[in-house]
Amino acid sequence: MPRASSLPDPEATAALVRRRSSVRPRLAIILGSGFGGVATAVQVASRFATRDLPGFPVGRVPGHAGELLLGEWNGVPVAVLSGRGHFYEGFDLAEVGFPVRVLAALGVESILLTNAAGGIHPRLKPGTFMAIADHINFMGANPLRGPVAKGRERFVDLGAVYDAGLRRALAHAAKVARVKLREGVYLAVSGPSFETPAEIRAFRTLGADAVGMSTVPEAIVARQCGLRVAGLSCITNAAAGLGNGGVSHAEVLEAARAVAGRATTLVGEFVRYHGIPDI
Repeated sequence: MPRASSLPDPEATAALVRRRSSVRPRLAIILGSGFGGVATAVQVASRFATRDLPGFPVGRVPGHAGELLLGEWNGVPVAVLSGRGHFYEGFDLAEVGFPVRVLAALGVESILLTNAAGGIHPRLKPGTFMAIADHINFMGANPLRGPVAKGRERFVDLGAVYDAGLRRALAHAAKVARVKLREGVYLAVSGPSFETPAEIRAFRTLGADAVGMSTVPEAIVARQCGLRVAGLSCITNAAAGLGNGGVSHAEVLEAARAVAGRATTLVGEFVRYHGIPDI
């Protein structure tokens, strides 16, 4: 698979998409494990398999469809990436973040990153949702490592990764959708093994409320590209040592399927309200 230095120009991949679609999205949504059902709510005008988009990592994890959809949802032109490539699959973090660069080149202004996560904070029970207020990068690498992307800054300020206005929009969307939403800190690990109980105790001491294996690389790249970022976790399980048994990916997907309807309603209301200032 290609390394960061051999990735294509994101503008070239974006140009390919523009030639095949008249949709000009303002908002992008990346669907993580368990959020795949959200894509069914979009009025799709154009559909691309990620394997046909130069530079896109082609993940093979269950629960990730591997499609880029362009269309409209609640009156908003959107780009929805159904599925993502993961660091633990062997992709370089620059590859993981490449689709975000293409979305920025398409003219997207804001991006919602979704994921399934293990709950660390005692109030984050399976089936609840968490708006990401901040993150801790425990993946051992950074997607900006290496050559500086054309026209971008190397040293990106991450003092406010998750946009306050978009977080307010998520909170308002949750009220409208009657979905319980909490805010918290998301900690990303490399995976693919789940964490040990000792690691979870350490992460809680560091201030983490939930743990997962994605999202952070895309958030960092999005900020380098000047996008407004929102993050949404579906808590699918108690983190290691906090539940009554072990953790499996099948359990994660099953828990996410159980709340798929609420997830779709919540994200749909966020799409509706995300561009309203001072909500």
